[in-house]
Amino acid sequence: MSLRLAFVASVAALMLGATPGLAGEPLPLHVGGRVVAEPGGALRFGWPGVYVEGRFSGPAVEVAVETGQEHLAVSIDGQRRAELTKAGLARLSFAGLSEGPHVVRIDKLTESQSGSAKILGLFAGKGSKALPEVQRARRIEFIGDSHTVGYGVRGTSRDCTQEQVHDLTDTSLAFGPVLAGRLDADYRIVAFSGRGVVRNYAGGAAGEPLPVLYDRLIPGDAEPLIAADDGWKPQLIVIGLGTNDFSTPVKPGEAWADGAALREAYRDGYVSFINRLAGRQPQARFLLIAGDLFVDDVAEVSKRVNAAVPGLATPVRITGMVQTACHAHPSVADQLLMADALEAAIKALN
Repeated sequence: MSLRLAFVASVAALMLGATPGLAGEPLPLHVGGRVVAEPGGALRFGWPGVYVEGRFSGPAVEVAVETGQEHLAVSIDGQRRAELTKAGLARLSFAGLSEGPHVVRIDKLTESQSGSAKILGLFAGKGSKALPEVQRARRIEFIGDSHTVGYGVRGTSRDCTQEQVHDLTDTSLAFGPVLAGRLDADYRIVAFSGRGVVRNYAGGAAGEPLPVLYDRLIPGDAEPLIAADDGWKPQLIVIGLGTNDFSTPVKPGEAWADGAALREAYRDGYVSFINRLAGRQPQARFLLIAGDLFVDDVAEVSKRVNAAVPGLATPVRITGMVQTACHAHPSVADQLLMADALEAAIKALN
């Protein structure tokens, strides 16, 4: 039976539609991604791929969430135990675990271009005790569009309804989390389907490409914005933007007279965006994904960036994808191909 349809048998209890009683000892939370702390301790989040982890010792743990319209996965020690696919408040109890230390984790699977979900807490169950927060030395930020989101990646057909796209999106299967898992790295994903560097898909949402949305803590909310001192210091920033800038022709009335003008604006805007990010994260190096439609543009962007700061940006060519998931998006195999290419580029940097 698909986890999309039911919780696995290891879930001891599940209550939906009522505020959960949070009686157990709270676990220190290790948060990957942008969140908004709310009164009472809840963490609200909207960007793709947000995850929360907690460590505990003992046979039981409890998870409390408010899913909104999102799908969330719960894992223990790297093994997926449940997927939450119904809207509402939920509390899950897992018992009968082995004695000793464990890690419980919640992953946001779906994309919320508006709205959000909440983590209410992770709690040590009966006979268990909290352990210190998870720690990792490496950090990677992924900035991009639907390819980075894992748009419809579970789909086996290009023909999908919007509801199917939502339900078949799984950011945990996208190249970013896959690559971070291989490198034992924490990560943040700032990605929004249909957005580009200066132009969005088919010219939509004019004036709001990804760099304009970048500072938001929740993608669909103009405020609040990220703080300059939020403590996030990635060693690598991976950017995959350009498909939406160039996959459809420029239409009359758009800001660019023709395709050549769009390409120049893309290059200028991309260099400006990287410079902005580098000013905030001077310790970071950049990997720039170059797809077939914009490989020469990314090469030129890298050249301009490196002329000012040698070695700051490295283009990574991605080609040969089959794109058989929803609406001709990357399949699971394509996502692995991208992770492989990026991993090889990272190894070449060291």
